[in-house]
Amino acid sequence: MKKLFTLLTLIITIITLTGCSSTDDTEIEVIATQLPHAEILEFARPLLEEKGYTLKITTTSDYYFPNPAIAAKDADANYFQHIPFLDLYNENNPDFELVVAARVHIEPIGLYANAYDSLSEIPNGAEVLLSNSISDHGRAIKLLESAGLITLKDDVDITASDFDISEAIELNPKALVFRTDVAPDFMISAYQNEEADLYIINSNYVLEGGLDPLTDSIYIEEAENNPYVNVVAVREDRLEDPKIIALVEVLESEAVKAFILETYGGAVIPS
Repeated sequence: MKKLFTLLTLIITIITLTGCSSTDDTEIEVIATQLPHAEILEFARPLLEEKGYTLKITTTSDYYFPNPAIAAKDADANYFQHIPFLDLYNENNPDFELVVAARVHIEPIGLYANAYDSLSEIPNGAEVLLSNSISDHGRAIKLLESAGLITLKDDVDITASDFDISEAIELNPKALVFRTDVAPDFMISAYQNEEADLYIINSNYVLEGGLDPLTDSIYIEEAENNPYVNVVAVREDRLEDPKIIALVEVLESEAVKAFILETYGGAVIPS
């Protein structure tokens, strides 16, 4: 049922986009996930209007069509992913690569539990649910190491596109059991349905679920030196397009940074 819902969402969004690639030099089309990306774009809308541009936002909960859509010129840019996710897409699609146009914010991932309020309460053999997004696995495992629950091997690259959880862990004293069979956008539903003991969830989905990453998590990721910056991605041949330059200037502006800090209170952090 979940796969059917995701497929229907993808089909509806593709239909919406079909034929929508505008030749209007004053319209900027961006594909984005709802929170916080589309919300940040809504704040940016009047700032772009001051520069003479109209912003068109297409929202989606799907992670896997926005990059192909930009490569196919169905929109000008997308804003939904962090750099390792984009790197993995580029590695798998060398003929349709995209590049980073703007680095906008960081969404700290957090560790969530239904029955435990602190790390000390986690029992041996607890089941940890991660999303099936491989580009987030290294990040999630690093979070557990930071929390003192596991130890990683010294030579592990957490951003590697072929990251393997079982190969990366040196010590697992609580014998944590890992599951990676849920799509990122269904992680919050899994948490609400109590499908595991522990959950590692991106803050955007936590916010969409009406929760606060800072107060509802039992441990949250540090933002300093964090490689998982959320970016605006475009075709390389669009980097010098005045529309893209204007979009980047606005999204990297002090006004947008202030909006992010004031709106999300540390649950989302400007880069």
